[in-house]
Amino acid sequence: GCIFVPTQTCMSVYAHECMYFGSNLYLWCVGMITQLAEKYNLPMKTSFSSARGFFIQMNVDCSTLPSGQLPSEFTKVTKIKNTYSFTSADLIKMNERCQESLREIYHMTYLIVCKLLNEIYEHIHCLYKLSDIVSMLDMLLSFAHACTLSDYVRPEFTDTLAIKQGWHPILEKIAMEKPVSNNTYLTEGNNFVIITGPNMSGKSTYLKQIALCQIMAQIGSYVPAEYCSFRIAEQIFTRIGMDDDIETNASTFMKEMKEITYIIQNANDKSLIIIDELGRGTSAEEGIGICYAACEYLLNLKAFTFFATHFLELCHIDALYPNVENYHFEVQHVRSSAGNREKITYTYTLSKGYSEEKNYGLKAAEVSSLPSSIILDAKEITNHIAKQILHRQKSTPDMMKQRAVYHLAMRLVQTARNSRLDPDSLRIYLKGLKKKYEASCPAPGQNDEQ
Repeated sequence: GCIFVPTQTCMSVYAHECMYFGSNLYLWCVGMITQLAEKYNLPMKTSFSSARGFFIQMNVDCSTLPSGQLPSEFTKVTKIKNTYSFTSADLIKMNERCQESLREIYHMTYLIVCKLLNEIYEHIHCLYKLSDIVSMLDMLLSFAHACTLSDYVRPEFTDTLAIKQGWHPILEKIAMEKPVSNNTYLTEGNNFVIITGPNMSGKSTYLKQIALCQIMAQIGSYVPAEYCSFRIAEQIFTRIGMDDDIETNASTFMKEMKEITYIIQNANDKSLIIIDELGRGTSAEEGIGICYAACEYLLNLKAFTFFATHFLELCHIDALYPNVENYHFEVQHVRSSAGNREKITYTYTLSKGYSEEKNYGLKAAEVSSLPSSIILDAKEITNHIAKQILHRQKSTPDMMKQRAVYHLAMRLVQTARNSRLDPDSLRIYLKGLKKKYEASCPAPGQNDEQ
């Protein structure tokens, strides 16, 4: 009943008549108001508020009251439409007695709690240790529960970040079906990955998946993959999201600059860096320039870096830096049954190379309610601008050979460090490396032809 409202902050401390009075107060108030209702033949009911305590409420038309007024016994009368709220002298005394009892209960509770705390202080270190043990058991139980009921695998720790068919652990729980799995492979020789692809193709989800898997592995959990190997990361830096900050008077672009500045100033060779687009808050030329310069700085580190971008010009940095790899998320083009409209189907599959998709932003805009006339004008203007400023860089045969030599050397170093193959399997693997090297190098007369 209403007795729990004024006493809900009290602890269960039972002492002499205060608790007896408090536990029976509601019954006494109800009985008192019932007697008044029978005495005056009025539909009274018991109500409570923190400001007034217990009081009487009644829904009745004033025309039904004798002489159109309440009996003089009732005071502090307020009326809202046909609802009367009032009290009586006996009820006021009852509320005052209730407040006195509550103050006494609060005081006794405070004394008892203080005494209890003084006794606990001597053993507080045991409680801290107990809470630490319980939290550790809870974490281990969660890990055991996750790896038992799922297809997670035990991670290995080497100098390589390798994930075979890994998937997003949270998306798996909230999606109706298992997410599309993808591979990840980074070494000291290929430590920088540029990811391209249309809007909504899965770039951000993939980047978050890598960070989550790295964290899960380093805290001792199994990882959602068929196989995984991680390099211990001393820090994980991320630049994800697009929003301004009104509190610090920072625009979207300024917030991006602050985040990338923090990464550049604090990252080291053992960091994991994840950048989900950069330079979007300014012009395309300046955005490309900022991204290119930031990438060149990060390429001087041995940190494992994932860089998702819509600036396809950035993909050509691999011609200068052999430790850069380009990947993209594939999409499929499906024509409607009428054959007059093309629709993009997302596969969420990561493939090597940069995206060959063009104007995918316009294709995404077509799905919205943007007028078709605006879409057509945008396509025409985009094609005109692309012819003027888009100059793709091409790798020369010398660059291709240097890149092939670099990759071969790094794979040989990785094999010498981590290989567990027997002599016959190692011989087959080295022959495969030789074939890849020969396939990557230009033909002897190719340089002269070009």
